[in-house]
Amino acid sequence: MSAKSISIIYKREFKTFFTSPGAYIIISLFLIIIGWFFFSTFFLSGNADMRNFFNLLPIIFAFSVPALSMRLFSEEYKSGSFEILKTLPVTDIDIIGGKYLASLFFTLIMLAPTIFYPIFISFLGDLDWGPVIGGYLGAVFLAGAFSGISILASSLTKNQVVAFIISAAACFFLTVINKSLIFLPSFLTGFLQYLSTDYHFNNIAKGIIDSRDIIYFLTLIFLTLYGTYIVNKERS
Repeated sequence: MSAKSISIIYKREFKTFFTSPGAYIIISLFLIIIGWFFFSTFFLSGNADMRNFFNLLPIIFAFSVPALSMRLFSEEYKSGSFEILKTLPVTDIDIIGGKYLASLFFTLIMLAPTIFYPIFISFLGDLDWGPVIGGYLGAVFLAGAFSGISILASSLTKNQVVAFIISAAACFFLTVINKSLIFLPSFLTGFLQYLSTDYHFNNIAKGIIDSRDIIYFLTLIFLTLYGTYIVNKERS
C-alpha cells in the first residue's frame, strides 16, 4: 500500500466524477429533492432547526450515494480497463482506497451546498448550532458507510444497474430497519437497532458523540472495503 498510489487512483476517479454528466444530474436531483421536502415542512412548522433535514438525509443518501458509486468497479470490469489497471504498479488496497476516497469526497461535495440551509435559518430564528454540527458530522460517517457498501456492490457485478440495485437495497434496509422495530419481536429489537445506520446517525445528529456509534460506522466501512478486497482477489 502506498499513499502516492492511492492518491493517483483517487485523482483519476475524482476527475471522472467531474466529467460525468450523470454525477451532475444526481447532485441536482439530490439538492432539489432534499431542498423541496425540507423547506416545504420548515415553513409549515415554523421551527428554527434542522431536524427535518437530518431526518430526510439517510433515506435520500440511501439512493444517491449508490447512484454516484455504482460505476466505480462495474464500469472497469465491463470495459476491460480493470485488467489494464491491475498491470500498473498499484495494489488492490491502493485501487480500493483511491476509489473509496473519491466516492466519499464527491458525496461530501454533493452535501456541501446544504450548509447554506442552517445559515439561512439562523437569520430567521435562534438556531441551536450543536445539533447542526452533530448532524453534519453524522452525515460524514453515513456517507462513508454508504460509499463502502456501494463500492462493494459495484465490485460484485459488471452491470451498473445491478450494482445500484444491490447497494441501494442494502442502504435502504439499514436505514429503515430502525423505523420497523415496532413490528418485530422484542427479542430482536436490540440487535436490529444496532445494525441500523439510521439509529447511529440520529444519535450523532442529536449531538451525542458516543464511541459505540463511531465504532459502528468504522466497522461497517472496514467490513465493506475488506469485502471488496476479497472480491477483487477472487477476480485476479
